[in-house]
Amino acid sequence: MMTKVTCALIEQYGRVLITQRSEAMPLALLWEFPGGKVEEGETEEACLVREIQEELNLNITPTKRLTPVVQTYGDKTIELIPFLCQYNGGTISLAEHRSYQWVFPQDLPHFDWCPADIPIMQEFIALMGGRTSQTP
Repeated sequence: MMTKVTCALIEQYGRVLITQRSEAMPLALLWEFPGGKVEEGETEEACLVREIQEELNLNITPTKRLTPVVQTYGDKTIELIPFLCQYNGGTISLAEHRSYQWVFPQDLPHFDWCPADIPIMQEFIALMGGRTSQTP
C-alpha cells in the first residue's frame, strides 16, 4: 500500500524552510521538508496548502511540482511529492515539529535528513544552481 505524501520547498530571500521532526514522530529528530499525507479526494496542491497551514501556520502557493520519490520505511511505502512553493505570509508556529530553519541551498547537505527527502534536497540544489542570494 503506497501512501501519497506532499512536501513543500518554501523559498524566501534565497533560503528554503526545513523542519526537524519531534522526538514523538517516526524518524525522530531527522530534518525534512514540511508537508503531509494526501487525503481521499484531495489534490496534491490542496493537501500541501492545508498541511502547511495546520503544521506551521503559513500561507503558501505551490508553484512547481518536482520529481516524486518512492521510499520504503519498514512495512510502509510512501510516494513523497515535492513542490516549490511561494511564501505568502504567516508567522511560523510549530504544531508538530521540534524546530525549523531557513537554510541556503548550499548548506542543506549539512543536515541529517529523512531518507526520502535526500533526493529532493539534491534536486533542489541542482535547480538553484548553487545560487546563494536573491532579491526579495
